[in-house]
Order: sequence, then C-alpha cells, then structure tokens
Amino acid sequence: MNDSMKLSQFKFNLPQELLAQHPAEFRDEARMLVLHRKTGEIEHRQVKDIIDYFGDGDVFIFNDTQVFPARLYANKEKTNARIEVFLLRELSKENRYWDVLVDPARKIRIGNKLYFGDDGSIVAEVIDNTTSRGRTLRFLTDYAPSEFKERLYALGETPLPKYIKRNYENTETTPAKRAARDAEIKRQRGEDEERYQSIFAKKIGAVAAPAACLHFSKILVKRMEIKGIDIQTLTSHMGLGNFRAIDVEDLTKHKVDSEQFEIPAELAAAVDKAHEQNKRICAVGTEVMRAVESVVNTVGQITPTSAWTNKFIFPPYHFTVANTFFVNLYMPQSSQLIEVAAFGGYEHVMHAYNVAVHEKYRFGDYGDSMLIVD
Repeated sequence: MNDSMKLSQFKFNLPQELLAQHPAEFRDEARMLVLHRKTGEIEHRQVKDIIDYFGDGDVFIFNDTQVFPARLYANKEKTNARIEVFLLRELSKENRYWDVLVDPARKIRIGNKLYFGDDGSIVAEVIDNTTSRGRTLRFLTDYAPSEFKERLYALGETPLPKYIKRNYENTETTPAKRAARDAEIKRQRGEDEERYQSIFAKKIGAVAAPAACLHFSKILVKRMEIKGIDIQTLTSHMGLGNFRAIDVEDLTKHKVDSEQFEIPAELAAAVDKAHEQNKRICAVGTEVMRAVESVVNTVGQITPTSAWTNKFIFPPYHFTVANTFFVNLYMPQSSQLIEVAAFGGYEHVMHAYNVAVHEKYRFGDYGDSMLIVD
C-alpha cells in the first residue's frame, strides 16, 4: 500500500435504500459482518454472537457519553421565519452562551433575536458568527442555570442525522385521524429518544450517538460479564466534526474538530493488565479508538486524563491499544471509514464494504455492524 492515501480511494456505491431509517427490533440482533484482518475472511453473524469471539480476561471499551436533545426550532423576530437551531456546546453556564448551527443561515445575523417554544418564553440573541452556519447565542432568561437547561432540553428533539428522515407534521383533518397521527408521532419520538442512546449513557454532552455502542443490550452485556469479559468505559463527547465531509483529496491535510474525552484510571489499569496477559482489547466505536490512541505511549500504555483531541487516523497507522474493533457501517469517504480501513487493512475493509452492500447490510447510525478480529 502506498504511503499517501487519497480521499477518492474511499468511494463506494451506497444505494440510498441501505441507509437505515429505524434500528433493528432488538439492539443485539442487528447483523454483524466479521472481518478477519489477517486473512480477509468474512463471516455473517448477529451482534449477540460477538460473545463467541471473546473470553475470560478480554476487555471491551465502551463510550458512556449521553446524547442531549440538540435540535430545536425557533421563530425569528419580526419575520417569524422558522429557523432550525442545532446546539453544539455550552460556552458559559452563567452567561448562557451556546455555540450553535442555524439553518437557513443566510437569514440570521448578529443582533437578531430568536424565540423558542410555542409561547416564545425562551429568547436568544445572536452575538457572533463562528462559521458559515455557526453562531454564538446568548439566551436571555431569568431561570436559574439548571432550570434553564432543563427547559431548553425539553424543547429539543433527538439529534438524528439528516439522512434519517422523520416527519412530525400532523396534517390530518378529522379528529380521529388527527389523534391517530399524534399517537404515531409520539411513538416514533419515544423510540428515537430510547434507541438513539446507548445503555451505557450517563455523562451528557454528545450531539451524536456513539453508534457502535447502540447495539449492546443489557442481556448481552450480562452474558459477556458471566463469561469473564471486563467491561470498561471512557467518555468521548461526539461533536458534529465527526460528520463533516472531508473536502481535501490529500488526507494529510484534513483538519478535524476537537472533541472532549475522559479516560478513567480503571480503564488504563485494565488495558495494562490485558496487554500483560496477551488478551483481546476491543474498542467499540471510532471515537473510542481515537480517544485511546490520543493518549497512548510508545509501549501501549494509556494515561488517565481529561482532554481534547483532534486526532485523525488514516492509513498507514500503527495501533497500539486495541487489537479488535467493533464498528458500524459508515458512509463513503467518511473519516470513520478511513479509520476502520487503517485498522482492518485498506483492501480487506473496502472488499468487506462491497460485500456488505451486495448482501444488503444496513448502513449509518441505525444500521448494522462490523467486527474486525485477527
């Protein structure tokens, strides 16, 4: 493999109908393509079969970030235009400053006021432009910080990726049909709130789900623990940078948005022990792999820390922490696919993706999965 891989090498044909619009009925019954990276051999299994590849003393690293309801809608003052406001991160709790994305952005200028909620009880003023769609908002409210955030989140929707289509409009005219449509909208919102969150979620701060972690059910994790598998977590707050399109052909020139992560001492100790005993260490999700590879030393030890990373992993890359990788099936030319190819080998991974398309695996956050083992 040559040393300078190009973005165009990660193209593949992904039919629209393979973009999963809903999760599998049960978390652990999504399909799982198993790739043996030494031989290129492929198996077709289900997520719950993952237990067959691991045993006593092996370590799984999950992400315990919690997704917050980041997508809101507001009305612009005077014109009443409907604006989508996507919360990215809180800049100041006391001043109620937030980094957001707005759509359509051309209508939103510094000084504009935005009204949220049916009663417009939460108001924000645009105080800065950050990027073409990015703005800094100052929320104008007398609520205490904790109550304000509670009210703000109550107005928000689960931040599903745009390719997952949801229509929450109710245009039915008869009372019976209208009530039935309301019930369906409520059911769908409830499913997304539950299923676009992993069972490990406890530290709020992500605007996108750690998709690979979504496949694990409480029953499967219990079965793993009974088998002696060590379940560990770190926190990596997924930002939208993960999903920004790469716009340079030369991958060495791609810049990644920084993301906050935290690695606890117990995880570092578990990794050291697994290395000493020559056990399998499975990173669950590309953001978990990025976090551990951001703090590893030359002998494969990771440091407990709380920090930010803008690491971009692309081939060729030498991995020193995890020796197995559980991931979702990602978009063409995405940073996640490129990272997976760095781990599994470019030829093997791209062949596996073509097989997945041919076998009609489902792609994206609600899609199927891939396990890469030696």
